[in-house]
Amino acid sequence: MGFKTPEFPPVDTSTFLHQPLRERIRALTLHWVEYGFGSPRMIAATYLVKIAVLWLLIGSIVITATSGVGWFWQVDQWWNQPIVYQKAIIWTMLLEAIGLAGSWGPTAGKFKPMTGGIQFWARPGTIRLRPWAWVPGTAGDTRTVFDVVVYLGFLAALATALVLPGTVTPALAAALPENTSGLVQTTPVIVAIALLVIVGVRDKTIAVASRIEQYLPALVFFSVLSFVDMIIALKLLIVAVWVCAGISKFGRHFVNVIPPMLSNTPFWPPRWLKRALYRDFPRDVRPSKLAHFMAHAMGTTVEIAVPLVLLFSQNFWVTLAAVVLIVGFHLFIFSTFPLAVPLEWNTLFCYAAVFLFLGFPAQAGYAVTDFSNGWLLAGIVAALLFFPALGNLRPDKVSFLPSMRQYAGNWASALWTFTPGAEKKLDAVIRPTSNQVDQLVQLGYAPEIAEITMQQTLAWRSMHSQGRGLFSVLYRALPDIETRTIREGEFACNSVIGFNFGDGHLHDESLIRALQSRCHFAPGEFVVVWVESQAIHADFQEYKVIDAARGVIERGRWRVADAVAAQPWLADGPIPLERSWRADAPGQVADVTNNVRTVSRRRGERVPK
Repeated sequence: MGFKTPEFPPVDTSTFLHQPLRERIRALTLHWVEYGFGSPRMIAATYLVKIAVLWLLIGSIVITATSGVGWFWQVDQWWNQPIVYQKAIIWTMLLEAIGLAGSWGPTAGKFKPMTGGIQFWARPGTIRLRPWAWVPGTAGDTRTVFDVVVYLGFLAALATALVLPGTVTPALAAALPENTSGLVQTTPVIVAIALLVIVGVRDKTIAVASRIEQYLPALVFFSVLSFVDMIIALKLLIVAVWVCAGISKFGRHFVNVIPPMLSNTPFWPPRWLKRALYRDFPRDVRPSKLAHFMAHAMGTTVEIAVPLVLLFSQNFWVTLAAVVLIVGFHLFIFSTFPLAVPLEWNTLFCYAAVFLFLGFPAQAGYAVTDFSNGWLLAGIVAALLFFPALGNLRPDKVSFLPSMRQYAGNWASALWTFTPGAEKKLDAVIRPTSNQVDQLVQLGYAPEIAEITMQQTLAWRSMHSQGRGLFSVLYRALPDIETRTIREGEFACNSVIGFNFGDGHLHDESLIRALQSRCHFAPGEFVVVWVESQAIHADFQEYKVIDAARGVIERGRWRVADAVAAQPWLADGPIPLERSWRADAPGQVADVTNNVRTVSRRRGERVPK
């Protein structure tokens, strides 16, 4: 890859799209091993400039100028000031909520324009996805003027908390008598919390994009806890994020994340090391022993053990060593430029580790045992662990982000398929953008080049465990699969709601229904294969086949062990599937559980055997 020149797959563009799907996936997978997406390094440089200028430079100028802690270049004077850390969280959350942080730009499938977020969410008529149908006052899937006003009010509240000077509280004065910068004012923070809750129950997309599971607890701690308790609670929050994310990497999925992630790294490693992450390139591209070591020794172990050392260490040198390790951990993730590009989040966590555990060490009165009330402490711990526990036991109930399954490879995912020409019907959706292939054509790509570029995301998905199951279902459910247009669900979702962070819950039946109400697909024109995350106690994943015009037409499951044992292009054919239910035709249902077939006149009704 050059700075401006991409590394395009070595295929004949005039014939490639006419080859069988399995051959296309194999060719693009082998290319991914050595080059990833093949994007020019200029793309990664754009992200570096964005985070250096927008998040770091402008953020530090705004934070220091409004906090009375010295000039932004006087880092030695403000790095351990509590108000700086508070405002760093608020600044990051504001950028996330606008759409200028995670899931931004071409790496996340946003080519033109490169910003989704606010361009969708501040526009009446765009798609809105409520998380719970039972919440009153949330019906519908269209964004209203009320939604826009509440969303912009939330951004304004965050901005107000960011620019207002701090106030010195009695608890802060008792703990840090020389501190004059104070803490963020609680009134705008409380307003931001209230508006985020309103926004969140009406549109889960904005809640997830704002990283509600990461930052909302911090805002609550800012508002209700005394200073020492706040610092300890913030430590518990970040340790919970690390440890729960580490636990989520147990199992078979995570090792399949490491090779394609490193293969897509723009500046390193060399090609020989990328190849070493696979068993026997190009014949066998399942993860190698090196990939297993990196996943579970350098990854899972570090993410669980080091945070616990940080939380309980009373020794400066041990704490310092742990901080260096965890900062290195996040810088490693940063260096890979993962497709959701959570670069601001990783950078904030580097600063958080330094601020919380070196700035306010346990031996200086900020240990867990220094919390003022044991019952309140237990309640905070229980609250922080509630959604990770529920999400791992019932992944259908909780997004993978509140479940703290970052980078775990255990995600709800989907593939979208269209009959020839049917994808154009998505143009009926009100949005500030177009389908991603059309975005690339608008940027000057030839149509066949744009199509092959987007098919590379199919290869990326097939290199993950759930991708092999999804393609297996496609081969068995759609006899016309070779003639269909196939899209990776996470990327396609980005073009219609302005955001995705790897969360399949953002493109489940609720989004498909919203699209159908606008685009009016005929039966069979738009068919989605969707799979739920694996529950921590199960050995399978459950899938659905969704016809936009008919709803769910098939359910079943596959064993995760079968998925990870297969080559990405399914060289030996589809993996074994256990189909539990299938709709034969409109008005009829086939229940094929245990190979027993019964028929009902009402679609969706299971009939007793």
